Amino acid sequence: MDHAPVGIGVIGARSMVATRAVMPAIDALPDTRLVAVSSLGGPVPEPWTHLAAGDYDDVLSHPDVDAVYIPLPNGMHRTWTERAAEAGKHVLCEKPLGLDADDARRLVDVAATHPHLVVMEAFMYRFHPQWIAARDLVAQGRLGEVRTIQTFFSYFNDDPSNVRNDPTIGGGALLDIGCYPISQARFLFGAEPSRVLGSIERDPRFGTDRVTSAILDFDGGRSATFTVSTQLHGFQRVQVVGTEGRLEVDIPVNSPKDRPTELTLSTADGVEILSFGPVDQYGLQADEFARSVRSGRPAPTPLEDAVANMVVIDAISKSATTDRWVEV
Repeated sequence: MDHAPVGIGVIGARSMVATRAVMPAIDALPDTRLVAVSSLGGPVPEPWTHLAAGDYDDVLSHPDVDAVYIPLPNGMHRTWTERAAEAGKHVLCEKPLGLDADDARRLVDVAATHPHLVVMEAFMYRFHPQWIAARDLVAQGRLGEVRTIQTFFSYFNDDPSNVRNDPTIGGGALLDIGCYPISQARFLFGAEPSRVLGSIERDPRFGTDRVTSAILDFDGGRSATFTVSTQLHGFQRVQVVGTEGRLEVDIPVNSPKDRPTELTLSTADGVEILSFGPVDQYGLQADEFARSVRSGRPAPTPLEDAVANMVVIDAISKSATTDRWVEV
């Protein structure tokens, strides 16, 4: 491609993450531009009504769309990522890439048949400087040997019409937000867990998991534990604890773009507060995606990483059903 901005279409333009975060971020970047958006759940919201392009296939056939962003419900991710790739469009798809690891593996195969396309799972946290710094601190040994990572992430949503409460399209805590602590633990350890133990409590009305907890065993005395919930008071925090220090990530997922975020590093030398930003992590993600599209280089996070994350999610679901450890 030339140096013209990457034209991006959006499939599912009424999604909250799209309207509040990703679309404004794309709009604000010099090297990306929104050119066509579509929503089948109602009218395209302001201020993007002038970009309304009919149905999803109209976005895929739009001549100015180089890439598509897909924030549809989880159960629709695989289908529309596949259709976008077959239409010759680069793809940035919200996490997770499907309902299970088989969905993610299928997209690896699809992407392999279109090697000129960038197909990427949207884990925006990986582009935030606080997480890059956290990984660097761990790699530098500032915490000694990291032995455990503990995460809590919750919000409250009991709206029966919300897609997060529909199990048929991938609703529930594990797929919606449990993917984050799994990905973050893998990101910091630079490894895959060997086995997991999961516990799930389901909403009797919806059938979705509303409180899910898990232990991830990374071998060598290393572990990650987390609890995620769709029906608890909103809170999020990550603790990374090593033999010589502790690191706290105060807003590990929904980092605000209008104020700095902080890491708290506690060691024998005292407490150090590291401040980052303000930055727009969705803008950083879109910018890196666009750079890959324009340069022809691989996606910053390969699809194989999405498969590995889904394998862990599947194992946690199986463990919660069988009440036993499950090998990954």
